[in-house]
Amino acid sequence: MLDRSVYLVDVVMEKKGRILKLDSIEGGKLWKGIDMLIFNTWHWWNRRGISQPWDYIKVGGKYYKDMNRMVAFEKALLTWAKWIDTNIIPSKQLVFFQGISPSHYNGTEWGQPGIKSCSGQTLPLNGSTYPAGLPPSLTVQKNVLRTIKKEVTLLDVTNLSLLRKDGHPSIYGMNGRKGMDCSHWCLAGVPDTWNELLYNLVI
Repeated sequence: MLDRSVYLVDVVMEKKGRILKLDSIEGGKLWKGIDMLIFNTWHWWNRRGISQPWDYIKVGGKYYKDMNRMVAFEKALLTWAKWIDTNIIPSKQLVFFQGISPSHYNGTEWGQPGIKSCSGQTLPLNGSTYPAGLPPSLTVQKNVLRTIKKEVTLLDVTNLSLLRKDGHPSIYGMNGRKGMDCSHWCLAGVPDTWNELLYNLVI
């Protein structure tokens, strides 16, 4: 079953508009009793403008037009973490959380100042370390995972994916769409490695 809950926490309609509720996870009812759960978020947390699917953030009974997205991300993950500790039965369920899937829009990060996208990148980076380091969102994710009492396995795909600046659809687009795409991945490609890691953890 695929449940497309891109923030994990709830987005609901109220009189004020679409509300991202950082301390509510009613949607988690769908996840109860499932043998294996694989969670993934972050990709949508920096969306703004017409691609942002909420109008206000609500937390602690207060509404905010916006807030630091890393702070919002952490609050949502802490809500999810409490849900895991309350609802998961480790003897019957496996829980995985996929690490941050990175994008490549800034060549300065990999040692090519002036490059503004992954367009034309045909080779992965040499070595095993990304020059700009790991994204702060991964640190937030790992810190929240450490607070969970139940067993959750991190599918730590971030560093290996950072090295694959050549792995995005780039200018070739998706489903016939044109335009730069440095945040999704070509198939076959990087996500197949993620799947191999998962496969080896569950067999």
